[in-house]
Amino acid sequence: MRFVGFRDGRQVRVGVLTGGDRVAPLAEAGEFYEDLPGWTARARELTGEELAGRELAGLSLAPAVAGSARVVCVGLNYRAHAAEGGFPIPETPAIFGRWTASLAVDGTPVPVPPDEAGLDWEVELVAVVGAELRCVDEETALAGVFGYATFNDLSARRAQRLTAQWTLGKNSDHSGPIGPVVTADEVGDPAGGLRLVTRVNGEVVQDGDTKDMIFPVGRVLAHLSRTMTLRPGDLVATGTPAGVGHARTPARFLRPGDVVEVEIDRLGSVRNPIVAWPES
Repeated sequence: MRFVGFRDGRQVRVGVLTGGDRVAPLAEAGEFYEDLPGWTARARELTGEELAGRELAGLSLAPAVAGSARVVCVGLNYRAHAAEGGFPIPETPAIFGRWTASLAVDGTPVPVPPDEAGLDWEVELVAVVGAELRCVDEETALAGVFGYATFNDLSARRAQRLTAQWTLGKNSDHSGPIGPVVTADEVGDPAGGLRLVTRVNGEVVQDGDTKDMIFPVGRVLAHLSRTMTLRPGDLVATGTPAGVGHARTPARFLRPGDVVEVEIDRLGSVRNPIVAWPES
């Protein structure tokens, strides 16, 4: 099953995609993640008029994420990506955070902050936590994944490099476009291999595979669970493969007028235009 978010007044609600262009509403995002078994069972039971749902094109889409969710990201988690930046293979996952306010959806214009030469692209697989995970092993952690989504960890490199902490450069406005959440049973274990691709104005600039991950999904979640209890609805972005713009000679960045698209096998794509920072 595939789940999307949409705005209903001040709320973000979650619905299930019942076809290529229809959404059956289910629950407010926080309520949805508080009872994933119940709401996914409800989604399977939809019939008739409920199944017909509402037209996707008529909805104001939003990330299918609860406001209380944490967005935890892993840096340098692909061997080839670490190598292109001149970094040794890390011994433990490099962790940084995003705020949910930085997330966006397909089609959202992403502005370039005024002090940046542009934004860098990073196609990533996001794991959506589906169970409380506290001090668990890798197998239990992987089994606790509710679903996966395509994600673009758009990065403001100047801000990212100001200090050893990456947080500022990873939270510019609308810089985290994310796709629908696809349930884990439809995706399988990413360690088996999922192709990740980024295109800029139609040109392929990243073409990787989750087989190249240094720390697979289960290991990352198990590592996090030994310090912080992961809860249903939390997001874990698992790193990007080689091919980012700042590692090129000369460096290449996304500028106003560019269109960036990220795509992952079995999950689909997210496409966003890059725009100038608003003047006021």
